[in-house]
Amino acid sequence: MEFFLQMLVTGIVVGSIYGLVALGFVLIYRSSDVLNLANGEFVVIGAYVCLSIMTASNMPFIPALGVTLIISVLLGFIVERLVVRPLQNAPVISIIMATIGLSSLMAGLVHMVWGHNTRTFPQVFSNVPVEFAGVIIMPVYIWSFIIVMVLLIAFSVFFKFSKMGVAMRAVADDKKAAMSMGISVKVVLAVTWAIAAVVASIGGTMLGMLNGVSPGMATIGLTVLPVVILGGLDSIGGAIIGGFLIGIIQNLVGGYMDPMVGGGLKEVVPFIIVLLILLIKPYGLFGKGGAERV
Repeated sequence: MEFFLQMLVTGIVVGSIYGLVALGFVLIYRSSDVLNLANGEFVVIGAYVCLSIMTASNMPFIPALGVTLIISVLLGFIVERLVVRPLQNAPVISIIMATIGLSSLMAGLVHMVWGHNTRTFPQVFSNVPVEFAGVIIMPVYIWSFIIVMVLLIAFSVFFKFSKMGVAMRAVADDKKAAMSMGISVKVVLAVTWAIAAVVASIGGTMLGMLNGVSPGMATIGLTVLPVVILGGLDSIGGAIIGGFLIGIIQNLVGGYMDPMVGGGLKEVVPFIIVLLILLIKPYGLFGKGGAERV
């Protein structure tokens, strides 16, 4: 029972990070019908930038994360302006292919700047484990979960009540109607890409604090893709719930079934789950029936 609870807690923490990263996928898809296949590289770059700031300047974690988020916003604006906006009237597949090319370019830059080895964050939280109901939990897991949940709630409030959040929802529903109401679609798209870069950087930083930072972290882009599809490509709430579901199931499978089959099933199970769900609900658990699939 204790082992099950240990796997469950780890799955919840990792699932919350999946949900946060998936949020960037959903925002971009809702606003432009595009799957950002470079999202994994946004995750890696955010983690490396935060780590580099902390180690190079001995800056505490919170200020270093703040600087990282500023850099992430700039990165999102640059990508939207140089890569996405010139293809605004091009077929959707052209923009998707552009994100694939961007992914390769950013992956190459990561290897050039930071190399190939796994790096670890300086100690930020206490190393003294916390025991709860027989489950040993490291403080970094607790704080990572708290930080991610606070951010998910903050973003949910932002999308629902802020002026920019309402504008983003309007553009997602109908671009022409939003333009007729005086909303600048270009500004909204730029802000959307900036927010996507921010949530990816935060997710990468949290994941890096749990497992270390390496270029291989970019595979979270593929892992989160089933999360987004499971929840529904256009559903923010679905992405968050899908993140928790995939994180928990993936961790339980890794703990119980991987030793039986020699490993590897943990990485495949998200895609198996999505395939089974889509056979029953083609638009995901919370997706709208009219959403376009690409």
